[in-house]
Amino acid sequence: MKTKIFGLLLLLEAAFLLLTCGVSAYHRGEQGGDDLPAFAITTALTAAVGSVFLFVGRRRQIKGFSRKDNFLIVALVWVVFSLFGMLPHLIYGSITDVASAFFESMSGFTTTGATVMENIDHVPHGILFWRSLSQWMGGLGIVVFSIALIPAYEMKNTNMFSAEVSGLAVDKLRPRIADTSRRLLLIYLLMTVVCAACYVVVGPMSWFDAWCHAMSTMSTGGFGTHQSNLAFFHSPLLEYVAATFMLLAGVNFSLYYYLSIGRRQAVFKNEELRWYAAYVAIMVAIFVGTFYCRRMVLPTTLDDLAVLPDGAEETFRTAYFHVATIITSTGFQGSCFDYVAWGSIFWMPTLVMMATGACAGSTSGGLKVIRMIVCIKDALVEFLLQLHPRAVIPVRLSDKVLPDGKVLRALAFVFLFCVLAVLGVFSLTLMGLDMDTAIGSTVSALGNTGPGLGATGPAESFASMPAAGKWVLSFLMLVGRLEIFTVLFLFIPEFWRQKV
Repeated sequence: MKTKIFGLLLLLEAAFLLLTCGVSAYHRGEQGGDDLPAFAITTALTAAVGSVFLFVGRRRQIKGFSRKDNFLIVALVWVVFSLFGMLPHLIYGSITDVASAFFESMSGFTTTGATVMENIDHVPHGILFWRSLSQWMGGLGIVVFSIALIPAYEMKNTNMFSAEVSGLAVDKLRPRIADTSRRLLLIYLLMTVVCAACYVVVGPMSWFDAWCHAMSTMSTGGFGTHQSNLAFFHSPLLEYVAATFMLLAGVNFSLYYYLSIGRRQAVFKNEELRWYAAYVAIMVAIFVGTFYCRRMVLPTTLDDLAVLPDGAEETFRTAYFHVATIITSTGFQGSCFDYVAWGSIFWMPTLVMMATGACAGSTSGGLKVIRMIVCIKDALVEFLLQLHPRAVIPVRLSDKVLPDGKVLRALAFVFLFCVLAVLGVFSLTLMGLDMDTAIGSTVSALGNTGPGLGATGPAESFASMPAAGKWVLSFLMLVGRLEIFTVLFLFIPEFWRQKV
């Protein structure tokens, strides 16, 4: 049964690769080279392997999966997609070694946006489109795309969906999970179209640039079509539009679903959304204040002042864009985005936003606001219990009592995130990386953000990262995108002994 599923999934990837072939053929010879043969070979190879898998499993019926199957399929499909997704880079030659190509592909599908490419302006349109398309697929989720587009996935089991899309109340959206996936895909597609249209209207963008950036925006991925990213277009209005759509992409997509069916009260009563809005506003205020403090109070040189925003409008825009791109784990670069050059005073709040992320059920990465709410409220409850030991004080979320199991799961998730971050930093420092680079790269990979600190800051790339470091960060990207448990389950012996 798993063979048949992987065959169907590979054929789905081949269909998206075929779409990229069309884009490559349309723009053939326009920019730096011909990548059509690379995509044609990759498409044929992916379709062939998918067809073989499908043929081998043709007699198996897809009716349901055990819990073991759910986690195994979801975790492995992201690796398989990344393996086939890296082939165009290797065949065309935009990336020449396997570690870097896999890193780039995994960064795309997990919507991290970290890149090893240092000359994007001279890369053909097909490669650029594929990078953004891979992020768009990964933003909503490979399994969600599959359930929405492949009729064979018609089933009542929601465990596989939940293993990939954490935080969505899938059982309360529609009775059939395939219907839920199709509605979410439609909402996702419409928001991407609107975002692309806005980019064309407000900025000096071609439709190709607009589509690529819209896919990267709504997936909160961050890949662009130019080395300097959005800064290439020199448009303040474009940065406002991008920041706004990034923040919209950081909202739980189930709330858009409720809006689409007229259930506005479900949106207004959502506590995570209120905390998210307040969190964004507070962080923007903090960065605006820090910019003025850095410019007016702290000792600076003329070189220091040159990298800081100047004037009230640019200061607010830079703070707004920076908070939006980091808190949603997008990693876009605006005209004044090099937070490493701003000074170390900006690093800690930036790392905090990388780690926390936006809302659960969104396309962003990180711990998610809802888990931070649960941890804060649980800590407050513990303080109250110290004063009133016999009291029964539950943790409430959106006026509903949260079961103890969900509270413990949130605490365990935060703990595991911290443990993985420590292990990641330790591994990178063993490879000779300085502490700033190790911390920034690890948190960026786990939070699926993209830019890090030090040698992997927003003005740099991950090209200088050792090959072993790229494999470590690729693993952390996958763990971060699948919300830790789905991947770590595979390393527990009891998981492999389980028969149901």
